[in-house]
Amino acid sequence: MASKEGTLHDKWFRFLGIPFIAFLSHIIFFNEEHMGADDGFTSWQIYLIAIAEALLLWETNRLVIHYFHKRYPSLHQTRQRILGWFVGCMLVTIVIRYLNIWFYDKTLFWGYVFPPEGYWYNIFIALLFVAIVAGIYETIFYFQQWKRTFAEKEALKIEQLQTQLDSLKAQINPHFLFNNLGSLSSLIMEDQLQAVRFVNELSSVYRYVLQANDKHLTTLESELAFIDNYFHLLKTRFSEGIVLNNEIDDQHLSYLLPPLTLQLLIENAIKHNAILPESPLVITLYTRETDSLIVVNNLQKKSSLLTSNKLGLRNITTKYRLLNQKEVLIKQTDKTFQVSLPLIKNSDI
Repeated sequence: MASKEGTLHDKWFRFLGIPFIAFLSHIIFFNEEHMGADDGFTSWQIYLIAIAEALLLWETNRLVIHYFHKRYPSLHQTRQRILGWFVGCMLVTIVIRYLNIWFYDKTLFWGYVFPPEGYWYNIFIALLFVAIVAGIYETIFYFQQWKRTFAEKEALKIEQLQTQLDSLKAQINPHFLFNNLGSLSSLIMEDQLQAVRFVNELSSVYRYVLQANDKHLTTLESELAFIDNYFHLLKTRFSEGIVLNNEIDDQHLSYLLPPLTLQLLIENAIKHNAILPESPLVITLYTRETDSLIVVNNLQKKSSLLTSNKLGLRNITTKYRLLNQKEVLIKQTDKTFQVSLPLIKNSDI
C-alpha cells in the first residue's frame, strides 16, 4: 500500500472502504428512531451525504497517516509513528466531526437540534471508524517495511558474500601465479626445453584459474580434470619426488566444491614437505559415503621450516563458511596431514 518513497497505493482500499464506512454510518446514525431524520431526504440522498462525510474524514486522516509514515518510516520508529498518527487523527477527527455536527445543529439540516450527548456520540463513533482504518493502514505499512528491511538485509548479506569471495579470489590468483613463476625461473636455468613445456602447460592451467573467477562452485569432475593438468606441472618440476593417487568414487563426480580447492591443498603439501626421489611426497584423494572428500599426504617436514601464514587453508575454510556449508576438518598426526572437505549437492545450494 506504500512505495519506498512513501507514496500510498491504496486506490482500491479507498474505493471500497469509503462506501462501506458510509453504509455503516448510515445504519448507525440515520436509521435510529430517536434521530428523526427529515422525510424530505430519501434513503439514497442520506447515503450520499454519509459518503461525503466518510470521504472528508478518510482523506484528511489519510494525509495525517501519510505524513507520519514519511516522517518515521523505519521499523525502529514504529512507536513514534503510531503515537504521531494516533494523536493527529484523533484531533483531526474531533475537529471535523464537531464542526460537522455544529453545522447540522445550527442550520437544522436534519430538522432537529443536536443535544450535547449527540456531539459526543457522533465523535466517538467517528473515532472508532478512524482507529480501525488507521490500524489497517499501519499494519500494511509495517508489514511492507518489514519485508523491505528483510530483503535489504538479505541483499546486503549476498553483497558482502560476493565481496568476500572476490577478495579471496584476488588473494588466490596472485599466490598461484607467483609460485609457478618462481618455479619457472628456476627451471629456465636448468632445462630450457622443459621450461618451454612448462610455460605451455602453465597457460592451460591458468586459463582454468581465470575461468574459476566467474563461479563460486564447480563440479568435482571439473576440478579433477584441472588437477590432472596441474599435476603435469608438478611432475615437470619434481619428477619422481611427488605422487598423486586418485581413489575418488565416480558417484561423487557430480558433487560441487569451491574451484581451486584441491590445487591449494596440493600446493600447501608441497610448501611444507620435503620432496625427494628416494622419499616422494604422496598425496591421496578419496571420498567417503558421508559425501566428504579426503586429501591426505605423508608428513616429511623440511629441515628448514618456512614461516606459514596458512593463507591457503584459511581461504578454503573461509569459503565454506561463507557458503554456509559444513566445516572443513583438518587432522594431523606424526605421519600424515589430512583435510576433509564437505562435498556439496546441487540440491543444497
